[in-house]
Amino acid sequence: MATADQGRSEAFRLLPGVDEASRLDGIAALVDGPERELVLGLVRDVLEEWRGEVASGELEAEPLAQRLEGGALAGEVAARLAHERGRGLRTVVNATGVVLHTGLGRAPVHPEVAAAMERAAAGYCVLEVDRFTGERNERDAHLGSLLERLTGAEAGIAVNNNAGAVLLCLQTFASGRAAVVSRGELVEIGGSFRVPEIMARAGVSLREVGTTNRTRAADYERATEEGAGLLMKVHTSNYRVVGFTHEVDPAELAEIGRRTRTTTAFDLGSGLLEAPGAEPLDMLGPEPLVRDAVASGVDVVTFSGDKLLGGPQAGLLVGRAEAIDALRRNPIYRALRCDKVTLAGLEATLDLYLAGRADELPARRMLRATATTLEPAAARIAAAIGSHAGFEAEVAPGCSQPGSGSAPGVFLDTPIVRVRHGERSPDELAAALRAGDPPVFARIHEERLHLDPRTLLEGDEERLTAAFDRLASG
Repeated sequence: MATADQGRSEAFRLLPGVDEASRLDGIAALVDGPERELVLGLVRDVLEEWRGEVASGELEAEPLAQRLEGGALAGEVAARLAHERGRGLRTVVNATGVVLHTGLGRAPVHPEVAAAMERAAAGYCVLEVDRFTGERNERDAHLGSLLERLTGAEAGIAVNNNAGAVLLCLQTFASGRAAVVSRGELVEIGGSFRVPEIMARAGVSLREVGTTNRTRAADYERATEEGAGLLMKVHTSNYRVVGFTHEVDPAELAEIGRRTRTTTAFDLGSGLLEAPGAEPLDMLGPEPLVRDAVASGVDVVTFSGDKLLGGPQAGLLVGRAEAIDALRRNPIYRALRCDKVTLAGLEATLDLYLAGRADELPARRMLRATATTLEPAAARIAAAIGSHAGFEAEVAPGCSQPGSGSAPGVFLDTPIVRVRHGERSPDELAAALRAGDPPVFARIHEERLHLDPRTLLEGDEERLTAAFDRLASG
């Protein structure tokens, strides 16, 4: 009887080397292609994993021989190659009902905005030169003028995202000093971005005032007596404190700042920008408006470009000209500033606002859609899916969400398509949809796959039903 060591040695002898494996049927053609080095690396990875299984006693000689004879090595390499090819940024169908889905890229931009970004990326453009004088200028000078017109601010600039905007603000006005924030506003947003930690990175000491549920003007005033560099208000965009509460409104904070000669800032986070001719997004509840924040008199207001604004990812800073100029002069601004593609998208987005076309922006259109207007699409999707053998689909009342920490606790009534299959679990269906081309993302709730028509863009309904056609035929 062979010992365990003998059996292990026999299994090791069966394992081919990378060179030998590269000549096997199903692998040789891949190795001869343009992805040779990637394929050889995958072959090496699979063989190394199998070698580990042999060493641990999990894989013996006979099962290993069966794997090799059955073409398992080529199959595993091909599967990993397909997975590698499918990684990275890819267009998807968002059927989750989360309008500003961080995992899926937040706000989809307007087609005209996308076209402007494509033009900027594809060639040369006027970036840091004045086309009329030939002199060098600031790359976001025109964006600043658009922000001034829309928000009522004296000046405005943009950086790569709102976290960068907050960092720049803290570092500019409070580096080596203290920034004063209410205990009820020490937020954490996605990706473990915490206000106290970003302060530490900016070289700023945190001075907490008030309590979790109640902070008064006197709390800020006492803090300024100790030499604070910045009084900062943070909108709790992804949670609400309710009940026995009190907070200092931005106008009060601005007055304290003027009286004590301390810079004031208001981080809005999501950044709801309303414009003439646009329908108000009342369904979001008491979300602060950018123009109102500017009108309060605080020195700087920061907000996102890719959330409720509905544009590309950016952090926007607007406010008093003196404060914005100080932000621009900070060397860190250069490290955070936007590239030409983002600036083109922001300018085109704000142009839509100024033209009275803000409601054409996809994110705003999705947020404003009613259950009644979405019902026909839900019915069509359910009928198409239910026509396949093994599938059951029904329309039922459900809810969508704004997403990305915007308007916490707000749910939008939506007709949901609930799908089940006689032999495949909701998890299996969801995985198969994500692996398709294009990938489709859905929700799972109460043992059903949920498809939400609210977040479908033009053409997505057809792509969604085609994905189920492929599932049914496969």
